[in-house]
Amino acid sequence: MEKVKAKKHLGQHFLKDESIAKAIADTLSLKGYNEVLEIGPGMGVLTKYLLDKPINTHVIEIDTESVVYLGENYPKLKDKIISQDFLKYNINEVYENKQFAIIGNFPYNISTQIVFRTLEFKHQIPEFSGMFQKEVAERICEKKGSKAYGILSVLAQAFYDTEYLFTVDENVFIPPPKVKSGVMKMTRKEDYSLPCGERLFFTVVKTAFQQRRKTLRNSLKTLNLSDKLREDIIFDKRPEQLSVDEFIVLTQKIEADGVQS
Repeated sequence: MEKVKAKKHLGQHFLKDESIAKAIADTLSLKGYNEVLEIGPGMGVLTKYLLDKPINTHVIEIDTESVVYLGENYPKLKDKIISQDFLKYNINEVYENKQFAIIGNFPYNISTQIVFRTLEFKHQIPEFSGMFQKEVAERICEKKGSKAYGILSVLAQAFYDTEYLFTVDENVFIPPPKVKSGVMKMTRKEDYSLPCGERLFFTVVKTAFQQRRKTLRNSLKTLNLSDKLREDIIFDKRPEQLSVDEFIVLTQKIEADGVQS
């Protein structure tokens, strides 16, 4: 079969540099899990290096043309190609509460949604690595005090240690994207439980950053906090000034104030 044509509406940019594909595959530690799920394998440039590893590899691909190509060119993937949308698919149809890693050269138009979906299954995903638009990869790994630091940074780092690994040039893709790419990795923390309500934590973080230029006293008005709590000096700060741990403390204070998630 001829090579798969990249489809703009699916955000496809096929990696053609074998050394980069191998480097992404090698970001996996293979510790604490025996399964890996590759999202958006395309024509399998990354897949082939995963199949060489001592791990059980599944791929999930929404593009039917890619599914046919992978089936014809990678016999090791027999019965391991999931022709579904990762954002909607119930992963436990395959994994049944097993631990598994996620990896991929992610479609840039849904890459942040992939991270949020991963957070929903964090109890099963000890490791996550792959390629994003450079700015998105940097945002996930950013620390407080930066304009890039936001909802994605805080929520990912509450449960995972994040690391920006390397930058990838536009010319190693077909077709080349208009932006540089970045490879990053998330490793689940040994203790990834929160000492506060998780749903409330998500609400506090998202609400705070929706008006990131305002102080927390103003941006969190919709949570109906007591006047006494709003006098706390933490509310003088803007959201990008709070570390992940400080957001946890803030959520504990709001919880103690009687606000429910």
